[in-house]
Amino acid sequence: MLRGLFKSLLESSKIDVAKRYQVLQKAVSGTMSDFVMARDRETGEIVGLKVLDKLKTEQLEARFKGLNKPCEGAIAMQMDHPLVVKTFAHGMTTKGEQYVVMEFLDGPGLNSLLIARSPLLDGNRVALMREAAEALAYVHGKGFIHRDVCPRNLVCSKDCKSLKLIDFGLTVPNEKPYLQPGNRTGTPNYMAPEIVRRRPTDHRLDIFAFGASMYELFTFELPWARGTDGLAAMTHGTGKIPPIATYRPKVSPALDAAICKCMAAEPADRFPSMETFLNAIRQVKQEDVG
Repeated sequence: MLRGLFKSLLESSKIDVAKRYQVLQKAVSGTMSDFVMARDRETGEIVGLKVLDKLKTEQLEARFKGLNKPCEGAIAMQMDHPLVVKTFAHGMTTKGEQYVVMEFLDGPGLNSLLIARSPLLDGNRVALMREAAEALAYVHGKGFIHRDVCPRNLVCSKDCKSLKLIDFGLTVPNEKPYLQPGNRTGTPNYMAPEIVRRRPTDHRLDIFAFGASMYELFTFELPWARGTDGLAAMTHGTGKIPPIATYRPKVSPALDAAICKCMAAEPADRFPSMETFLNAIRQVKQEDVG
């Protein structure tokens, strides 16, 4: 009887997202989920609605069997920072899919701006870098590793003067059971070498990915050949990184050195935290970019 009551309560807590939310605009179909701009029919509010692919989510969560890993929505709900996307709700759909409701960010992803070599970035790079670093420092301070820091997960305002960190789909607690070798998740072009070489990991894999993202922000290039799968990351950390000054001869040496230090092959040679990175660039100004 109690089991039946529990099942009934569980089913009643599920949401028919098609009835609750009116899709206004399809935004992104990712490898793990679909994301749309929608209107909440109950409140009239415009939101971002993310519905996770059930099979792919189960495959990912199977890597952490027995660890009681918090789901993406539960992690995202813990984030409350002006530079991190705000999450309003999460749960299960009537089809058994996880969903996450968040603020809709009406601006371009940093990746699209880089691909287009957008002039909107001019004059804003140092400010955007600082905001990305502050957002990541906050996530680490909350006890999590983002695991997918890349330009795609940094959404800019329309004028490119600010940004927000998004997407906690691969995020894990910064705890020993989640740091073991073998969890080869992330975006290959920004992936730290310890991930693909199946070594223990920690929050410094995010610092590496941040460094690669910021290198691209300032140069429109990556310091290694681009690829489309995990094998591409096998070259990361195997060669000397060309200084940013190769592309921007007048760049501040302090800025150049700080970004390149983030991408050191050995985690011990990187900044130990995003706060130490921010301290290293505290004197850098936009006019120091060159």
